[in-house]
Amino acid sequence: MGLSVASGREAAAMWARDLTVSAPGKVILHGEHAVVLGKVALAVALDLRTFLRLRPSAEGRVSVSLPGVGFRRSWDTPDLQALRGRIAADFDESKSPSVEQLDALREFAGIAAGASAPESLATLAFLYMCLAISAKYGDVPSMDILVCSELPMGAGLGSSAAYAVCLAAALLMVCGAISCPLQEGEPTARWTEEELTLINSWAFRGEQVIHGNPSGVDNAVGTWGGALRYQAGKITPLKRVPTLRILLTNTKVPRSTKVLVAGVKEKILKFPSIMNPVLDSIGAISQECQNVLEAMPENPSPEHYPVLEDLAWNMSASAGPHIHLSQSALRAGAGADKGGDGGGGCSGTTAAALNRPARAR
Repeated sequence: MGLSVASGREAAAMWARDLTVSAPGKVILHGEHAVVLGKVALAVALDLRTFLRLRPSAEGRVSVSLPGVGFRRSWDTPDLQALRGRIAADFDESKSPSVEQLDALREFAGIAAGASAPESLATLAFLYMCLAISAKYGDVPSMDILVCSELPMGAGLGSSAAYAVCLAAALLMVCGAISCPLQEGEPTARWTEEELTLINSWAFRGEQVIHGNPSGVDNAVGTWGGALRYQAGKITPLKRVPTLRILLTNTKVPRSTKVLVAGVKEKILKFPSIMNPVLDSIGAISQECQNVLEAMPENPSPEHYPVLEDLAWNMSASAGPHIHLSQSALRAGAGADKGGDGGGGCSGTTAAALNRPARAR
């Protein structure tokens, strides 16, 4: 891509060619739902990514295209600057988006209150992050943004977080808040730990626009990759993780993280004496899973695949397709987890049985 490493505002000045940013999706091995309530979750990055291409433009406009959902929007940069001036008082990576800010963005973009279509949420997230980052670090230049993804939307694989991470990295770079880490001749490069922390902070704000009350684990995996332990905002890379084969099965059942999490919280309020022990058990299973993973050899054999269910069934968060897939996995000698919060989306199967095609089918 031909860009040199630059720091501060030099990055924006030197940005003159196409640049592609990418972030991985994720699957939560254990701790789904409970992580939003402060319990431990273990998550791993997938070899499926979202790609954001930045292209400079001389038209005085900022455009965003998501061909996967048939979506393209563009705005004149003076209009964005005027909008920012009206609502920028509380923009900061340490503060959540306010209701007033989001209402102003909906009105500006012509999005109805309560609209949950992917293109509507993608628009709101972009506008918020664009205005918030430029308010703190300087104007966003004229540019075209194209976003493509290998991740299915609404499947529990972190597609919205990967989008938010890519947006945060791209916008922070063109505004000069972080460097452009590519050096001449390098095909890929990675930001410093300090810059990744800033990217993650802004990506979390984008996730809040989309989901309302996300745990932060999805954007953390999208930012750092690898395998992580996540609890109440504290991110700890696992010491060593074996090579695991994970079969993802898309149930094609639509699901909403926001709705599912709200349902779990409602059950906790109604039945605290029942649900709180379930949450404690989920946290304990996540911890045990971490111990097992870190004790496994690099290339585990079949006997190293214990079935460690995360008890999402007990929370009535699993849909019929997930139960069927989990039971099929168990009959094949596999372990299963519900990557889509158990209410739809993708189911993940980790097993040595995947090495035996006849049984995996």
